[in-house]
Amino acid sequence: MSFPSPDKFLALELRMEKLGIRQEDLTEKFVRGSGSGGQKINKTSNCVFLKHEPSGIAIKCQIERSREMNRFLARRELCDQMDAILNGKATAKNQAIERMRRQKRRRSRRSKQRSVADKRALSKKKELRRPPSE
Repeated sequence: MSFPSPDKFLALELRMEKLGIRQEDLTEKFVRGSGSGGQKINKTSNCVFLKHEPSGIAIKCQIERSREMNRFLARRELCDQMDAILNGKATAKNQAIERMRRQKRRRSRRSKQRSVADKRALSKKKELRRPPSE
């Protein structure tokens, strides 16, 4: 991913202004990253830690190798979280987590029995479609 265009920076600043996030309220630190990426990640402080003091929301972003891109992405993530809090809607990230949680949840015994019964009924229906055997 390349650096965000000036238009995207401007759009982000407008969104932050609309949500009431001021640059003065942000505490920004750069820390050493971790994980895959090799020598570049281990030697440079390109992981961005961003904290919005009034709300207490803290973001740690190390998606890209470049510090500037991570700064942009951290601010965008902060806006997403503030938007979710103010408007009371779930973020896309939280929705994806909840969807995975539902998929992994064990099904109840009653649900399994109902599923097996539906399969049997479908099997009988298909059996009636077969041509008569001699």
